[in-house]
Amino acid sequence: MRILVTGGAGFIGSAVCRHLVRDTPHEVVNVDKLTYAGNVASLKAIDNDPRYRFHRADICDQAAMRRIFDEVQPDAVMHLAAESHVDRSISGSRAFIETNVLGTHVMLEEARRRWNGLEGEAKAAFRFLHISTDEVYGSLGAEGLFTEETPYDPSSPYSASKAASDHLAIAWNRTYGLPVVVSNCSNNYGPYHFPEKLIPLVILNALEGKPLPVYGDGSNVRDWLYVEDHARALVTILTRGRPGQTYNVGGRNERSNLEVVHAICDALDRLVPADRPRRDLITFVADRPGHDRRYAIDATKLEIELGWRAEETFDTGLVKTVRWYLENDWWWRPLRERVYGGERLGLVADKAEAGA
Repeated sequence: MRILVTGGAGFIGSAVCRHLVRDTPHEVVNVDKLTYAGNVASLKAIDNDPRYRFHRADICDQAAMRRIFDEVQPDAVMHLAAESHVDRSISGSRAFIETNVLGTHVMLEEARRRWNGLEGEAKAAFRFLHISTDEVYGSLGAEGLFTEETPYDPSSPYSASKAASDHLAIAWNRTYGLPVVVSNCSNNYGPYHFPEKLIPLVILNALEGKPLPVYGDGSNVRDWLYVEDHARALVTILTRGRPGQTYNVGGRNERSNLEVVHAICDALDRLVPADRPRRDLITFVADRPGHDRRYAIDATKLEIELGWRAEETFDTGLVKTVRWYLENDWWWRPLRERVYGGERLGLVADKAEAGA
C-alpha cells in the first residue's frame, strides 16, 4: 500500500513511519507541519529510503491537502497529526481546536473525495485510521477499565478536542460510508519523545540534577504503552480492523506518576551513579487543573480480534527508554537548549488569553 501518515514527524507518528519502512513493504508519505514537537531528526534512520517521502504542510490547509492527495493517491491514511500536550491546552486551547477538530475535518473530507473516486477492489480496501487517546473517556476510579463502550467524558481542552475529532471520524463512516477505523491509546513512552512529557522530562532533569516536578501527591495513575508496541498495533488495526469500529490500545502497565518517577530515578542511579540518590530531587508541585485521577485501557478486543500483543513490560520498556536518552543526546540536547528547557507549562492566567 501507499500510506499517507499525518504527523509523522511527531513522537508516535515517527515510530509509525520507522516501523512501516523497516518492517513492512508499504510506501510511506509523511505530512507534517513541523510545529515545536515535530522533528525530522526522528526520521533520520529512514529519510533516504526510496519508500519514504516527506511533505511539510498543515492539515488545516485544505488546498495543500488536496494537492497532496492528488499527487500521492494514497491507498490508506493514518491520521496522527494533533496538538497533544494537556498542559499546553490549558493555557492555549485555540491551536487544539484548530488542528485536532478542523484539521481532522479537512482530512476526512479529502479522504472521502479520494475514496469516492476509487472503484472495485481499490475502493473496498481503502482505510482511514483515526488515532486518538484514552483521555476522551475521562477519569476512572480505583477500579475498572476503559473499553470501547465507555461513554466519553473529556476533562481538558486537549481531550475535548480529541473527543470531537473521534465523533467526526465515526460520523463520516456512518453518514458517508467512508471506511474509518478509530483507535484510542493509553500513555505512550519511548525513544524520540519530546521532553515536555513526564518520562523524558524526568530523565533529562534527573541527568542535570534539576528538580523533578510531580503534580499533587503523585498518586494519579496511567497505563503505559511502549511506543514501538503502539506502532505495531496501529498498522495491525489499519490492515485488519473493521470499518466503523474502535480499538483500544493499552500496555496493561498501570503505574502512579510517583512510581514512574521512582523507577526512572532508580534506573539512572544504576546506569550513571550520582553523588546522591536522584529520588532526592523529587519536588511536589501544585496539581494540574482538571487532572484526571486514573486511566486504564482494556485492550481485549484488539488482542482477541486482531491478535496484537504488547511485547514490552513497563520495566523492560523503561530501561530501553532511559538507555536511549543516555546514548542519543544529539537528538534531545538541541530541543532542550533551544525549544523547551523544562519549565512548568499549563498554568492558568488570571485573565482569559485573547483568542484562546
